[in-house]
Amino acid sequence: MKAGQIVMVDWRDALPGSGEPNKQRPAVVVGSPRFFDGGIPFEIVVPLTGEDALALVGASLRILPAPGNGCTKPCYALAWNVQTVPHRRIAETASHVTREELARIRAQVVACVEATST
Repeated sequence: MKAGQIVMVDWRDALPGSGEPNKQRPAVVVGSPRFFDGGIPFEIVVPLTGEDALALVGASLRILPAPGNGCTKPCYALAWNVQTVPHRRIAETASHVTREELARIRAQVVACVEATST
């Protein structure tokens, strides 16, 4: 899998009442090939959703439908919900986000975890 690729992740065994998706859901691979091309059976992904309520300002990127991404309606990459998932949960697709979108998603992930002084 390559960074920027859109994959389908199977989260159908979510804990009841946990707020986890409990369904198959698209996600963008954001992990660096420096760490994730060496045989480790995991990928770092950012889920995609069409739910406006989950799109936190500054921590979600709006993705519009385009020929390369396979989206049928606007959606959001939820950088605040970055996750590491095993390959056995992932089905690859031919879809992908643009390099610019990937860079913006990664920057939002960093912003979600960076230390700030108070």
